[in-house]
Amino acid sequence: MDGDILYSIGELARRTGLAVKTIRFYSDRGIVAPVARTHAGYRRYAPEAVTRLALVRTLRELGLGLDVVRQVVDRERTLGEVAAEHAAALDVQISILRLRRAVLTAAAERAPTPEEMELMHRLATLSEAERQYLIDDFLDDVLDGPLGGSRLAGVRRSMTPELPDRPTDEQVRAWVELAELSLDADFRAMVRGLAADHLDEPPRGAPAPPRPGVVAVARDLVGPAVASGVSPYAPQADEIVAALTARCARIHHRPDDGALRRWLLHRLEAVNDPRRERYFRLLALVNGWPEPDRLAPVLDWSLTALRNRAAR
Repeated sequence: MDGDILYSIGELARRTGLAVKTIRFYSDRGIVAPVARTHAGYRRYAPEAVTRLALVRTLRELGLGLDVVRQVVDRERTLGEVAAEHAAALDVQISILRLRRAVLTAAAERAPTPEEMELMHRLATLSEAERQYLIDDFLDDVLDGPLGGSRLAGVRRSMTPELPDRPTDEQVRAWVELAELSLDADFRAMVRGLAADHLDEPPRGAPAPPRPGVVAVARDLVGPAVASGVSPYAPQADEIVAALTARCARIHHRPDDGALRRWLLHRLEAVNDPRRERYFRLLALVNGWPEPDRLAPVLDWSLTALRNRAAR
């Protein structure tokens, strides 16, 4: 009967696939204790030692320490408790490794200087509170003017990145680049100018619906022309430009004249900065939003068409 069978260390090694010295080590640590010894002092183990060693092997391969393994096999702690605790610890390690890999991948793509590499690593490993402070500082700087706090609340929400608790490598790389942009003085100045342009006219009465911006108007009117391959120099572009200026004049309560077209050129030129489009593409990646449409073709077409007709 099994109750009368005792195994030597060599037999346990054959049955479990563990090395003799490993079993002896576990035995010395009290994890798998012998139930008897021969007259010569050799250890003998009960059949239950095979199952016990199989569990020990599994737990060790999962990365659990010997003290925890002993507590589990001695039933001082349940497998469920230990598994939950260890999984949580692994989540932290995985998060750290993911951040490191994202920084190294970005570094491999960009070949940064040592100073840039240090900044990338620091930005990638900021805590949630530190990330929030960095973004608040950026948005406070570029949006908070005499009227900006209230009138640009919606813009602020649309420009706020929120890195998820478990970001992908792509999201981490996007966050690092976005944070670098937010720290760039030239980029801040550009965004500050866009915000000032947005506030260049007093708001209308409270019951009035929000006005579409010039970019939205250009996208609606010029987008189809770009998609159809209409040249900004073609005669049929005259009608599109006329519709663009007429709608902007109507929305902003201004006469459709040379001053409006100069104003429109200024607004579109300011928006047509590749860094602005890059920010919003990175923002979409970080926040898990759909990828935004590329505005550069529409803006380039509009600017070319307006300049061409201003020179006539």
